[in-house]
Amino acid sequence: MSSWQDYVDKHLLASRCVTKAAIAGHDGNVWAKSEGFDVSKEELSKIALGFDNQDTLTSSGITLAGVRYIYLSGTDKVIRAKQGKVGAHCVKTQQTIVVSLYEDPVQPQQAALVVEKLGDHLVSHGY
Repeated sequence: MSSWQDYVDKHLLASRCVTKAAIAGHDGNVWAKSEGFDVSKEELSKIALGFDNQDTLTSSGITLAGVRYIYLSGTDKVIRAKQGKVGAHCVKTQQTIVVSLYEDPVQPQQAALVVEKLGDHLVSHGY
């Protein structure tokens, strides 16, 4: 298995579809993150809870590194949000949440493909 930081650097950032990313536990504890992406445990734990109850996301959006993003859509496994030219795509696995940011001209579907592929990989390895 790769290190958690390798997943951020070699799977997400290396795709050039994702500009910032973090992997955390469902409790919000950060396992790995890209340089300069100062997400807090509180922000990540709120997102983790939002997968199960999206009503709170609909009214308040999500906050990552102090920036508020407008909630667009989601399921119990995926959350999508946007703020101007920056989008957020978050995936929940059995033990982790993978949070990523992407910027125009990257299309939401491009970022989704990269992030969800990593999510599927983590699930297949018990995470």
